[in-house]
Amino acid sequence: MSLQKKDEYDHNAWLQEKDLTPVEKTFLTALVWLDKRFRIVDYLELLETLYYRVNLQMPKSHTEQYDLDNKFWYWYPLYTLGFFSTLAYVVAAISGALLGFYYTPSNAAGTAATGSVAYEQITFIMTDLQFGFMLRSIHRWSAQVMTAAVFLHMLRVYFTGAYKEPRELNWLLGIVLISLTMVFGYTGYLLPWDQLAFWAGQIGVEMSLSIPLAGEWIAQLIFGGFSLSQSTLIRMYILHVFLLPFVVTSLIAIHIGIVWVQGIAEPH
Repeated sequence: MSLQKKDEYDHNAWLQEKDLTPVEKTFLTALVWLDKRFRIVDYLELLETLYYRVNLQMPKSHTEQYDLDNKFWYWYPLYTLGFFSTLAYVVAAISGALLGFYYTPSNAAGTAATGSVAYEQITFIMTDLQFGFMLRSIHRWSAQVMTAAVFLHMLRVYFTGAYKEPRELNWLLGIVLISLTMVFGYTGYLLPWDQLAFWAGQIGVEMSLSIPLAGEWIAQLIFGGFSLSQSTLIRMYILHVFLLPFVVTSLIAIHIGIVWVQGIAEPH
């Protein structure tokens, strides 16, 4: 009997001896089959060893170091605003991704004489799409809740002095995040391309042009020119759907990681 056939025989005999469910047997059979061809178990062991080596170098979290699980203040509502804003961001991201299936970033005239293609798509979502009104409302309200929660979170950090040493870097990162949250809201506000979006975009162009020296360059970069056009809508769409989500998600992960290492500043 060859070595390969012997291994297969030992494997089958081992499976027969164990009292395993069909799902467990299927999983183990697939794992053995893959391991013979790709040595995935060896690589999994290497990853496990690397994980423990890195984890040993990491400092204990603030909660572990000071045993704060049972402290009343640790669960005080004002200290959950960061988590609340993150949760609202996740809801807005999921609902926004679903809305993206039905939205078209075009300012061309639609079938009706009263609006653009983008506006007609929003109207379709709100009136004809099943659960569309609920989906857009969830996206809108979660975005507003996120903005309010981020703002209140920043106020709480400021008035409790949690921005002081050694948390200055995370405070600056939080300022960047709240600024990007405002940009998130502004770009999303322009996507329906209705009257409110038009005048909000016009105000944005005028504000960009008022910036000394770099105003014209900024207006051309962000709005595609000195007046609103198809380029403006495309830029807002790319910023809102492609660029900002990846940047904000990465910064939130870094922000939470720093909080995990440094811990939440206790109230005094």
